[in-house]
Amino acid sequence: MNEILKKIAEIGIVPVIKLENADNAVPLCKALKEGGLPIAEITFRTIAARESIANVARELPDVLVGAGTVLSVEQVKQAVEAGAKFIVSPGFNKEVVQYCVENSIPITPGCSTPTDLEMAVSMGLEAVKFFPAEASGGMKMLKAISAPYSMLSFIPTGGINAENLTEYLAFDKVLACGGTWMVKDDLINAGDFDGIKKLTKQAVDSMLGFELAHVGINAEDDDKSLAIAKRFAELFNMPLKEGNSSNFAGTGIEVNKSMGLGKHGHLAIRTNSLFRAVAYFERIGVPIDMDTAKFKNNKMIAVYLKEEIGGFAVHLLQK
Repeated sequence: MNEILKKIAEIGIVPVIKLENADNAVPLCKALKEGGLPIAEITFRTIAARESIANVARELPDVLVGAGTVLSVEQVKQAVEAGAKFIVSPGFNKEVVQYCVENSIPITPGCSTPTDLEMAVSMGLEAVKFFPAEASGGMKMLKAISAPYSMLSFIPTGGINAENLTEYLAFDKVLACGGTWMVKDDLINAGDFDGIKKLTKQAVDSMLGFELAHVGINAEDDDKSLAIAKRFAELFNMPLKEGNSSNFAGTGIEVNKSMGLGKHGHLAIRTNSLFRAVAYFERIGVPIDMDTAKFKNNKMIAVYLKEEIGGFAVHLLQK
């Protein structure tokens, strides 16, 4: 997959921004970055778009900035010259798409019909924008229309919000989702960048969906593991489940049959998307111990952080 598309997939949510004043571009994108989304699709719906993209590209080089609502080859040229790393169009404009393909510029054109998707496939695209997502039939339509096109990934945009975000992201053909709910016009115009940061953090929290899965306790051997698990099961009326490498009391207490990672044991944290969680932690400087990663059907299902917290290793699990 193209490296830019890979980064978009790792981030998971693309804020779609309309800016009337280019001076707001940098503080806005800084708020997005601090909220956990170092990415922005700045739309060519206003005359401030080109300058806004240039400001972000110059001042915030670690923010992945792209241009949206691109309707012509000339706008593509302006956007790329300003520093845009990807192009998004509302529909399938053959001239725009062809120019981007010929010049190795990542583009996700808007598609909502099989004809659109046929054109995307014929031009070698890896991903398209499913737009307008909700007005076109939402998840039901996306699942139906995407079925014959296993080679394509989708970025649903249009009607995506905090309530339906996780439903879209749970679909394995969705690369990321585009939305405006964390970058509302009234917040931008009021300069309420703290409010934007708060909504962005909420969106990231919803996307990752961290929750405690179980507590893992280290025991020295099989007998001690079983004794500890039985005691928890007896005291709290939990079912006892014996396993090969550990025993469980209920679903929340695991007792290892040996001294595993962590001084005392481990805390297992489930997430909606393990690969996005790993990318998120790496962006904020929390190292991942990839030597501990486990895979199933070529997808990572478990991995540990390198650090211990309070004597516990931290085990991330795919829900």
